[in-house]
Amino acid sequence: MSSLKKDFFKYGKVEDCPVYDMHGHMGAFYGAHFPIPDPDSMVRRMRRCGVKFLAFCHHANLFSEWKNNTENIEAVRRYPKELRAYCGVNPNYPDSINEMLSKFDEFRDVFIGFKMLPDYHGMPLTHENYRPVWEFADRNSLIVLIHSWGNSPNDGPEQIGLVAEKYQKLKINMGHSCHGEWDKALALVNKFPNLYLDLCAVLDDRGILEKFVKETDVEKILFGTDFPWFDYHWYIGAVMGADITDTDRRKILHGNAEKLLKSCGRSK
Repeated sequence: MSSLKKDFFKYGKVEDCPVYDMHGHMGAFYGAHFPIPDPDSMVRRMRRCGVKFLAFCHHANLFSEWKNNTENIEAVRRYPKELRAYCGVNPNYPDSINEMLSKFDEFRDVFIGFKMLPDYHGMPLTHENYRPVWEFADRNSLIVLIHSWGNSPNDGPEQIGLVAEKYQKLKINMGHSCHGEWDKALALVNKFPNLYLDLCAVLDDRGILEKFVKETDVEKILFGTDFPWFDYHWYIGAVMGADITDTDRRKILHGNAEKLLKSCGRSK
């Protein structure tokens, strides 16, 4: 048994292998119950599980306008060592997007980039209303976390390929890695240096992490959970239990995220 796996299953965390979660949320959500949706409870759970860093977007911001970024800002400034936020982009409020971009630089201590939910907002990634955000993120070499899903006309592989080719200075974290269309997701990250695979929801399909490690550069894989939607011990345990090396595990759990954040000038 690997030393990381042994220590994790014995102690619930590994002291010399911190975890960086690049895909999280926060706050209540209609129709769902979260036992620990608030910043205080979430950070306590992070510490218990050895999670050093979480990049998140509050639910209140995801489905509304720029003015509802208060929860993102307050949470990060309450826990500046553990938290950074993605600024949610809702293309149904184009005027709010312009206001958001005009004020973005005031919050360099808070935001590492943007979060897009095309399937939920009903607009493809290439829609004109997203263009100012893509251009801003590209100019500033920011990270864009996108919801992606297999066979989606809004954020499937075809749409992602179009934006990755057009905007090459930013970094795109493919949330859920085009879930179900694994081969197309791999083809994209192997073609575009600015694309990354995200493990959120991927680990419900046994063997896909091993497939990713085998068929692409392991440094293109980022750990993500959708926390508080899913449990840290389950997600970290799935990485520990995968048929990969400890070197791979360390890169996936923290090394790749640390490198990405540093390359974008957003390192902790």
